[in-house]
Amino acid sequence: MNSSPLYKQIAKKLKKEILEGSITSGDAIPSENKLAESYNVSRVTIRQAIDLLVSQELLEKVQGSGTYVKEKKIEHDIFRLQGFTEEMSMLNKKTINKILSYEMKVPTNSIMDILGLEEGDQTFYISRLRYVDDVPLVLENTYMPVKLFPDLSYDVMQASKYKFIEKNKNWKIKQSFQEIIPIIPDETITSLLNLKEAIPILKVKLWSTLQTGEVFEYSELFFKSDEYKFKIVANR
Repeated sequence: MNSSPLYKQIAKKLKKEILEGSITSGDAIPSENKLAESYNVSRVTIRQAIDLLVSQELLEKVQGSGTYVKEKKIEHDIFRLQGFTEEMSMLNKKTINKILSYEMKVPTNSIMDILGLEEGDQTFYISRLRYVDDVPLVLENTYMPVKLFPDLSYDVMQASKYKFIEKNKNWKIKQSFQEIIPIIPDETITSLLNLKEAIPILKVKLWSTLQTGEVFEYSELFFKSDEYKFKIVANR
């Protein structure tokens, strides 16, 4: 005899359906009334089962709409230096880079300091909206020194800049320095990332160096935090 509470038994059955793919990510589950009828239990029991799966991040409630199977977040290993396209390719994800801006700019003093530039040096400024499986996931604003990349092109930035650096330039990328800040996005970012509301997102400031020690990029990235999470492994 199963001594587990009834709501936990129902939650276990629903969880099995989700993990086996009978109910897929993004799908709405049946209403509480239908589930109560199906399992021949009260709505209170169904609500307890649903709340348990919400706490386990398998389901999410959308006010005025229903309860849905939560989309699985893409995990980013913060300790692994790899390009976005490379990372998504390893996860068998399709990526598209939509270029919002591609121009030469005189950088601000703070960006000049980060990139080690002198007065009068210019940068390429590229703003890209990065899609994964046709969903806008990351807004990336990047500055790259013109003197390092006189051959940088629009086509290159529609693909992978890291691949261009390592394969075409034959340069070795050494490391990346990152600062992660939670922010409330403005209206522009909320619209570009198709956010339902101005929910907190993750802003990442990063600068990357070549094996020579030269800083070759400064980027500010805005991650859609309801579909992307950062993974950190700490060893003792």
